Amino acid sequence: MNVLAPRRGHSFGEVVARHHAQGELVVQPRMGFADPGRMTRGLLATRSARAATVGTITIDSYTRVGDHEAARAALAAGADLNGYPLVDHDPVTTAALLDGVVTGDFPVQVRHGSADPRRIVRALLDFGLHATEGGPVSYCLPYSRMPLSAAVDNWRRSCETLAEARGPELEPHLETFGGCMMGQLCPPALLVALSVLEGMFFWRHGIRCLSFSYAQQTHAGQDEEAVAALQALIREYVPHARTHVVIYGYMGVYPRTPGGALELIAESARLAARTGASRLIVKTTAEAHRLPTVAENVTALEHAAEAARGVSRIGRLGDTGIHAQAKALVDNVLSLDNDLGRALVTAFARGQLDVPFCLHPDNAGRARGRLADGGRLEWQRIGAMPLGDLVDLPGDRRMTSNDLLDALRYVERSFDEKYGLPGIETVNRLTQGSRT
Repeated sequence: MNVLAPRRGHSFGEVVARHHAQGELVVQPRMGFADPGRMTRGLLATRSARAATVGTITIDSYTRVGDHEAARAALAAGADLNGYPLVDHDPVTTAALLDGVVTGDFPVQVRHGSADPRRIVRALLDFGLHATEGGPVSYCLPYSRMPLSAAVDNWRRSCETLAEARGPELEPHLETFGGCMMGQLCPPALLVALSVLEGMFFWRHGIRCLSFSYAQQTHAGQDEEAVAALQALIREYVPHARTHVVIYGYMGVYPRTPGGALELIAESARLAARTGASRLIVKTTAEAHRLPTVAENVTALEHAAEAARGVSRIGRLGDTGIHAQAKALVDNVLSLDNDLGRALVTAFARGQLDVPFCLHPDNAGRARGRLADGGRLEWQRIGAMPLGDLVDLPGDRRMTSNDLLDALRYVERSFDEKYGLPGIETVNRLTQGSRT
């Protein structure tokens, strides 16, 4: 079923590139509503924000895991899903929704979180859309129990389907999610390597317009170095692709105070501007409490855009080894098999790629990251990853539950304490003091 011809106008990557050339950071929400009217209002509000924006349709959880019967039942019952069921909604309704929203300068990206996005990709193409995101590793290990080998095959087929849609006036766009693995406590070198490897996978299966993700972590200087490493490796490994870097606002435990949340949003925007990234995925002040409203999303987009204005790109950076570590991981995977999909599966089976705190059966689980003094992320254990000559490991490689909780709440605590809300450690100290 082909509901619509490809929508005319600029492709997703071209729109982002045009804004970047004009010195504008593109800001984008993570937004998805089951109700078509609310989804339309959200997209129109995003388009009308006082910022350079692109739109988002985030898919619901039933569609993400391929339970289309449950998605249809929920729609029939009028249930409030946590995203837009693109595959199973009435196609006439979806076509009308997009017809009133998408313009040549306002493309929409479909976000989904699926280890098997084949039907989602076919559906978005049927509706004239051409931009989505994810990856065979990044949308399998954290979000699915599917074997990695199956996810790799699903993503190979999805890339090829998306690539077949290329035409004289249409360039499909695919964004890696590899730079966001687990949201937090993953040392940046692994995030950079996974982002590059997924982008290479997309390129080898026909995608020519790519974006590479990196999620804001716990230390601004370290993030700047990581993004610079990502950009250098993109130039080395996918030199012929049309590319840009997308920064994700912090994905871990979020500040609870409005002031703390706004400052963290602003810091993510400044990170994007300082590093020359083209696009930013923006969180909201509601992040720690509930799903945001449309108005809260727009406020956050405008706040991020304002924070990025006038920020100069950084010059020379220090080198703590992120580039060397990421390159070692990429080169090792490439040495395992000429087929990159098989190489990824082999690397994880041998523990040569190993995501800290990830419980998927295909992840070795021997590597650990930790929060060092000053907020930098570093390796506590590297497992079987080929980093032994590049990493100085701490003498004490234990991590207690209190250590983990403290690290998970580091950003929340750091930003909330500026705005009068004590962090959990401060509360504990006060409570213990009152008992003595």
